[in-house]
Amino acid sequence: MSTTPIKPLTPGRHRLTLDVDDRERELWVFVPTQAPEPSGGWPVVLTFHGGLSNAPTMMRFCELNELGDTAGFVTVFPNGTGRLPSMKTWNAGMCCGYAQREDVNDVHFVEELLADLPQRISVDPTRVYATGMSNGGMMCYLLADKLSDRFAAVAPVGGTMGNDTCHPKRPVPLMHMHGTDDHFVRWEGGVGSRSKSKLDFHSVDHAMANWVTANRAKPQPNIETFPPQVNDGTSIEKFTYAATGEDSAEVILWKIHGGGHTWPGKESRLELLGPTTHNLDANGVIWDFFQRHRLPE
Repeated sequence: MSTTPIKPLTPGRHRLTLDVDDRERELWVFVPTQAPEPSGGWPVVLTFHGGLSNAPTMMRFCELNELGDTAGFVTVFPNGTGRLPSMKTWNAGMCCGYAQREDVNDVHFVEELLADLPQRISVDPTRVYATGMSNGGMMCYLLADKLSDRFAAVAPVGGTMGNDTCHPKRPVPLMHMHGTDDHFVRWEGGVGSRSKSKLDFHSVDHAMANWVTANRAKPQPNIETFPPQVNDGTSIEKFTYAATGEDSAEVILWKIHGGGHTWPGKESRLELLGPTTHNLDANGVIWDFFQRHRLPE
């Protein structure tokens, strides 16, 4: 149930609250000010912050709302739960923190969010997407599994699966970005040397194996190597597990050699997170990927 009065959202930024499972939940919505509203309603991109972070920090971290303003999609930044305003987490299975310990039903929160939003703006229900960083990337994996009938595609960054397996009702196009020098959620899995949770995370390979199978994609990827355009110590490989037919979906992996626990193309303000690649523009690549996919009518 909404605790913010239901009324149409004007172009710009809005903070909303929802009462979900006896908790007041927050989200920020950016309605484009420059791009015109599409005739079929707005595409919507849910963008999930990392663990021990929050929605306003994620806005500054990735700046995806700035692309949405010109490209023509609504960005939604949901807030996780936690005791401190600046340190929120998501319950994405094995991780993380307060949300996981308190067994917060974040999937239900997203369901309520998706039910509330069309009462405020015109939403194209076939073009709802999710991306996120770290613990927020793990949420993307969980939503693709549990709400495969609601999300047209997902794009986790720097976060692997929070569960051992996945069983979506339908194949969900998925694109993952991850740095090989990530010391929080390690490419190889296990406990990251800089991880505050000290959890034994699943590897990137574990996520790919599960979703290539779930999506019935080709088991052998097409591999592309991109020469560095910027001399920042990083290089890019792209692995595409192509769809095999109508009842199938592609899985794409961007391997960022030398990349840390960061958002590709956006300089991190925290040196602790490691190197950021400027040889890959996450926002542009994610939006290009999303534009190729819609839910079946």
